[in-house]
Amino acid sequence: MRTIKSEVTVKRKIGSALVYIFVIGISSIIILLYILLFMASISPELEGIIPKKFSLSAWQKVLTGDLQVPGAEYQYPNLYLVMGNTLILALSVAGAEVFISSLAAYAISRFKFRGRSTLLGLILVLHSFPAITLLIAVFYILNMLGLYDTLIGVILVRVAFDLPLAIWIMKGFFDTVPWDLEMSALIDGCNRIQAWWKVLLPAVRNGLMAVLIFGFLSGWGEFVFVLTFISSQKYWTLSMLVYAFTSGEYFYVDPCITATVGIIYMLPVVVFFLFAQKYILRIQIAGKGIA
Repeated sequence: MRTIKSEVTVKRKIGSALVYIFVIGISSIIILLYILLFMASISPELEGIIPKKFSLSAWQKVLTGDLQVPGAEYQYPNLYLVMGNTLILALSVAGAEVFISSLAAYAISRFKFRGRSTLLGLILVLHSFPAITLLIAVFYILNMLGLYDTLIGVILVRVAFDLPLAIWIMKGFFDTVPWDLEMSALIDGCNRIQAWWKVLLPAVRNGLMAVLIFGFLSGWGEFVFVLTFISSQKYWTLSMLVYAFTSGEYFYVDPCITATVGIIYMLPVVVFFLFAQKYILRIQIAGKGIA
């Protein structure tokens, strides 16, 4: 009996060791790329990932916000203007998705109406559409509404494409809230909106945080819509700035500056995710079903 238990224990340890080796191997590659990016920001010359000399000139220039290149025909916008646009885009997308998806998911989860299952299916189908296939149609719509070359236009488009998944996530959380809890609020004199605000939203705060995280990351990392629907530098985001650095459309840029801006672009997302990842692990997509 002890022999069997020992064999099972050994197999479990071997299995765990193999998993750790695989995870460490994959993670090491990603960590190595981060290290290389950091080294490139503080050293103009590298041998592999080993710097020949150190210099903080790139950081000093970037932190001033001034990315001008003397003698160049085209110039880059101020870094802090670009960071502000990126933050506005990320926060607006996150806030709009939380508000709209929580209302829509509450209605779908709590109300029985004809075509409810069909509506949920259509929402899922909408999420499956590749955004890039609709760029021309969206361009005409934004241009007709006067929202081309505005952050508002990009925000609306990004929210529209993210909402289907956000609604499904929030519906899963609303489905787990007992109906008795809401009924008690209604008996105590609350109307539907008050019950949603005072009782249900606190009960599904993990779902709200998950949608908030996804929305923020989606807005912060948005590139395709910014590239397509923004033509003025005053509305550039960090993704567009990094693209301009690496595409060569304007002029040659110091690789140290490019790496430094890349780190600045990356750090808020990494910090935000480290503090908020526990909420992502609590996501329930299906809930109690759609019947």
